[in-house]
Amino acid sequence: MVSYRTPLSRARGLGAARHGVTHWISERVGAVALVPLTLWGVFAVLRLAAGDYDFAVHWIAQPLNAVLMVLLLGISFWHMASGLRVVIEDYIHVTLNKSALLILNLFVCGLAGALAIFSILKVAFGGGAY
Repeated sequence: MVSYRTPLSRARGLGAARHGVTHWISERVGAVALVPLTLWGVFAVLRLAAGDYDFAVHWIAQPLNAVLMVLLLGISFWHMASGLRVVIEDYIHVTLNKSALLILNLFVCGLAGALAIFSILKVAFGGGAY
């Protein structure tokens, strides 16, 4: 099929392959969500630093604290993976290296996030005993 449109008319309104804006907005939404969660997390760490192990287990077993901690960790690791993906895509130009780093980024951030969330849930559901 022959296209008689100019390059400008084909590109106008498409953005970055029609998905760039979605990634940009999702990164900003994640960053905005992290602001109150990080403030809560700093407060939580300061409060937990004053207590002992039993206090920390009791604190994380409270549903609101467990949910907020899981949200903080989940969004943080997702935001980190998203940001690193953009850096890799923008600054690594060798295709094989870029692909390997994108896969490594996905696995490292996903595994670290899953382990962190699993640890919080294990303690919250009573598996944090000595």
